[in-house]
Amino acid sequence: MTALNRLKAIVGSHGWIETPADVARYATDYRRLYGGPTPIVLRPGSTAEVASIVTACAEAGLAIVPQGGNTSLVGGSVPTAHGGEVILSLERMNRIRAFAPSDATITVEAGCTLAAVQAAAAEAGQLFPLRLGSQGTCQIGGNLSTNAGGSNVLHYGNARDLVLGLEVVLPDGTVWDGLRALRKDNTGYNLKQLFIGAEGTLGIITAAVLKLSPQPKAVETAFLAVPDVDAAVALLNLVKDSAEYGVTAFELMSRASLDLAQARLAGGRTPLPLEAAGWFVLLEIVGGGTLNDALMALLTEAQDRGLLLDGVVAGSLAQAEEFWRLREEISDAQTAAGGSVRCDIAVPISRMADFITAASLAVREIVPEVRIIAYGHVGDGNVHFNPLRAVEAAPEEFLRHAPAISHVVDDIAHALGGSISAEHGVGQAKRDELPNYKSPVELDLFRLIKRALDPRNTMNPGKLLARS
Repeated sequence: MTALNRLKAIVGSHGWIETPADVARYATDYRRLYGGPTPIVLRPGSTAEVASIVTACAEAGLAIVPQGGNTSLVGGSVPTAHGGEVILSLERMNRIRAFAPSDATITVEAGCTLAAVQAAAAEAGQLFPLRLGSQGTCQIGGNLSTNAGGSNVLHYGNARDLVLGLEVVLPDGTVWDGLRALRKDNTGYNLKQLFIGAEGTLGIITAAVLKLSPQPKAVETAFLAVPDVDAAVALLNLVKDSAEYGVTAFELMSRASLDLAQARLAGGRTPLPLEAAGWFVLLEIVGGGTLNDALMALLTEAQDRGLLLDGVVAGSLAQAEEFWRLREEISDAQTAAGGSVRCDIAVPISRMADFITAASLAVREIVPEVRIIAYGHVGDGNVHFNPLRAVEAAPEEFLRHAPAISHVVDDIAHALGGSISAEHGVGQAKRDELPNYKSPVELDLFRLIKRALDPRNTMNPGKLLARS
């Protein structure tokens, strides 16, 4: 029996795809920038099947690309250009295994979409607080493998802060059952944290125990115009100083980014005239019954201090969702426009304005006619700084400058004490840049861990670390 026939037998007739037209959507990334040929797409339905696949691939010397919703922006979930890797999609492993109200946990399989987990938690009167623009498509396994952040990090933390236990298939096919719901376990190395953020290079996450939170009693959402980025940071500090509520989101958006999103939404109305300012903030707070009064008092104080030009408070859940739709449309609007360079960086919050100013000047020295699409999560210092071609410029012409743009932006972020990837991961896009910003000691430790767990380099090779 050939290796491929053995793999087909493991998953059964409904568990594999090899017709080129059907394989294409798995083998090419969301932005159509990365991808490569694959001999087969496998869709296992259980952890046992994943383990059997990995064992068979290890014996046959076949490399594997674990894949969730394939929403990666850095080429982490598709084969490399030379191809040959088997794609292992977790999409059929989409069951909610357990819900424990007293423990405030939910145990889910890796192929559950983020939206499905949110809905299951809400149905039980609880909250799974990870929130991403791609939540209807992205899957929990991918969220954990990339340590996804999103707009609620300020209050609830990154994905790694929301995980209590994991089930992982290791590169030799061994299954590590770490599905424990303990909040305190001081018995040695925290193994689950090795696999969270590892981008599938150390093993395949097949299930997770996730922490839930109480549903907030009240939520208020406001769309605000601010004078500049420094004012936005000062406004954030003012908001955080209050003990009357919790800040769940504080999203910064440039006017150019909102212009793009508005056009994508067929010219739909914006909460405020975009001519009102160069920068806008989407603020969300949670608390008790007097939350609206607290928010109005806060906005009055902010205006008195010169930190706020104008603002609109959502009068209904539907209006709040409209605010969020505008924010979340920015990413897809860039993709649709074509010819953008995605720079997902983090800097200390206090240096955010310095970064945006310096990076904008540096990019304009490379391409004078460029649109600076900048937005992100002020509360955790994450800026999506995405230079976009001028309207009249051809995408392929602009993208010739992508390496130079990425390099100068990353250099500025690093010089300010920042990171070249805040939440998208490294994948293929940042892999070759990583040695410029990680110390030799860090890279040696990365390689040591990789060699210990995956000595044959068969688990998502060519991602995060250069192919050995």
